[in-house]
Amino acid sequence: MTALGIDIGGSGIKGNLVDTATGELLSKGLRIPTPRSGSTEAVGAVVAEIAEHFRRESGYETLPVGCGFPGVIRSGVVSAATHLDKAWLGANVVTILSEAVGRRVTVLNDADAAGVAEIAFGSAKNRRGTILMITLGTGIGSGTFRDGRLIPNFELGMLELGGHHPIEDRVAYRVFKQGELSWKKWAKRLNRYLRHVNALFAPDLIVLGGGAVNKWSRFGHHLDVPAELVPAHFGNHAGIVGAASAAVNPDVLMGESA
Repeated sequence: MTALGIDIGGSGIKGNLVDTATGELLSKGLRIPTPRSGSTEAVGAVVAEIAEHFRRESGYETLPVGCGFPGVIRSGVVSAATHLDKAWLGANVVTILSEAVGRRVTVLNDADAAGVAEIAFGSAKNRRGTILMITLGTGIGSGTFRDGRLIPNFELGMLELGGHHPIEDRVAYRVFKQGELSWKKWAKRLNRYLRHVNALFAPDLIVLGGGAVNKWSRFGHHLDVPAELVPAHFGNHAGIVGAASAAVNPDVLMGESA
């Protein structure tokens, strides 16, 4: 089935059509900068614009829509959204985005969505045990899976390490992009963070995604973590693929694999 996946990030909101049987992207993606205000109205308007663009392109009037959101969501209500306006706190993101688009939108945490894609079709396919999905972008997102089942809303970017809280303010990909660190120095910080996460959760596999993974060849060889570590198969598009998958298989929101 074809579905639309949308990934809301701190710097950009992007979408694409996805074959939810294979994870294949079916069209040229569309990316619109995240509104500076990050308000519910502004973000909803961009999501609606992307949905309308792909509705016209696909010709499907009832195209399923899934959306990855950069925050903690409980029963549709946002309880944390570090990189968007505080008006999101306590807001029902499902209602807001569904009303903006004009039809039901399935919403899940953005790193959870990326993990759903990698579990179903990507670097973690057919893997058992504890799998961590870590996304490196404006912040640090994380998704946790046990034997293919999603454990929602693990916010491992909020950890404190070395007196720094949240640690994402020193390790997120945006910190490297600010231009003050070399790849090696940034990777050293990332490595310390990943080793800390490994010590806390003893994962069988860590999948790295987000914008940074597009530059894996520049920093991956600097990482030395006592757990299997791989880049996301879908790169920075994993959240789109996972959100689309959730739109046609909402059981993933109840801790089921896609």
